[in-house]
Amino acid sequence: MSVARITTLSANSPTSFEAAIKEGVDRAHKTLRGVTGAWVKEQKVEIKDGGIVAWHVVLEVTFVLED
Repeated sequence: MSVARITTLSANSPTSFEAAIKEGVDRAHKTLRGVTGAWVKEQKVEIKDGGIVAWHVVLEVTFVLED
């Protein structure tokens, strides 16, 4: 039997939601062992002068705890 933990991360990108998600997952993989999945909990954009300047996501990342 395994036990998993979920942690919340936020990430952003100047280009897209997809790039922000990749940034968050890549960072989680560097720091956490046993990452098995991620859920996009929130998405939002930052607007300046009528244009989107940043894409932000909040991720719930699941990782399995070691024995």
